[in-house]
Amino acid sequence: MQQTDLDRIDRRLLAELQEHGRATNLELSEAINLSPAQTLRRHRRLEEGGIIKRYEARLDSTALGFGVTAFIHVTMERGHIRDLSKFKGLVAELAQIQECFSVTGDIDYVLKVVAKDLKSLSDFLLDTLMRIPGVSGVKSSVCLDEIKCTSAMPLDL
Repeated sequence: MQQTDLDRIDRRLLAELQEHGRATNLELSEAINLSPAQTLRRHRRLEEGGIIKRYEARLDSTALGFGVTAFIHVTMERGHIRDLSKFKGLVAELAQIQECFSVTGDIDYVLKVVAKDLKSLSDFLLDTLMRIPGVSGVKSSVCLDEIKCTSAMPLDL
């Protein structure tokens, strides 16, 4: 499904799902003023078309004991292509890494990492991240305050 295939009703449905992911089909249909059958049909089409990737609960990291969030800039060795699949595989396995982006510029990757405390972050950087083949350097920025954190997409309603 292409983005251009989305009409105003699809966008309203997606907006409602982003805000209320556990809403029932009846609640969704009332919110977007569409019959339950049509709402369900559209909802399934959005899932099958890959617009809705998955559903998940958003957890409070601090309440779970993760007091530190850091953004890590990773630089790979020149010619790191040979280690790229190993790097990606390890990043996917490491639960502390919340997000990973390949970026342009002087660095190769930006990671969002959570840790219990600064010592745990230091241990992760030195004992895990720096030991991944191909990694030549890391620079970290510790988050002081979370101003905005969302996964909601702008839908231009």
